[in-house]
Amino acid sequence: MWGFLLFQVKLKWKLLHTEITMITRVPSQIYTLEEYRLQEETAEFRSEYHNGTVIPMSGGTINHNRIARNLITILDTAFIHKPYEVFTSDLRIWIPQHNRGTYPDVMVVAGEPIFNDNRTDEILNPCLIVEVLSKSTEGYDRGDKFFYYRSIPEFREYLLISQSEYFVEHYYKTGEGQWLLQEYRGKETEITLESVGVSLVIKDMYGKVNFEL
Repeated sequence: MWGFLLFQVKLKWKLLHTEITMITRVPSQIYTLEEYRLQEETAEFRSEYHNGTVIPMSGGTINHNRIARNLITILDTAFIHKPYEVFTSDLRIWIPQHNRGTYPDVMVVAGEPIFNDNRTDEILNPCLIVEVLSKSTEGYDRGDKFFYYRSIPEFREYLLISQSEYFVEHYYKTGEGQWLLQEYRGKETEITLESVGVSLVIKDMYGKVNFEL
């Protein structure tokens, strides 16, 4: 008797759960590239474009912003007499092979930027890309996003910077087309960015960062 009642309760719950799921499931809207671009021009928050799907970007923490700001300052100073230019996360990378648009935290272009469709908010040719890791995006930054970035012919170097400790993952593309990984720990460790000919000490990227936050 009790077994039969328990079966009925489970069956009713399963049916109710199915109904709720069907009611709350909303089909994803597909956007053309032009619709996405128009939306981004007036949007309060940035979104990435993933082959028709628009993905809102999460906001960054104060430490995230400090690390990105510090690195931009270091690179901008180092590039005064060099043919490189550093850009912030306001500028979008377009990845034609995968029909995707992303906003890296920091990127560097060698020489002149190449604009996609003559748009000054969308470029094609970064040689160095930097992402400051967060719990919600670190898997994406190490996985699919890096895969998409590797289709960019000019792309040579990739830095993933931790917010929680002095730790940097450094990927570099060799002349044979192989990607090598070097991990750096400790604030006094020096990193050489081969694609732009700049060396920096890890602690300089972490100026004013508070790991207790």
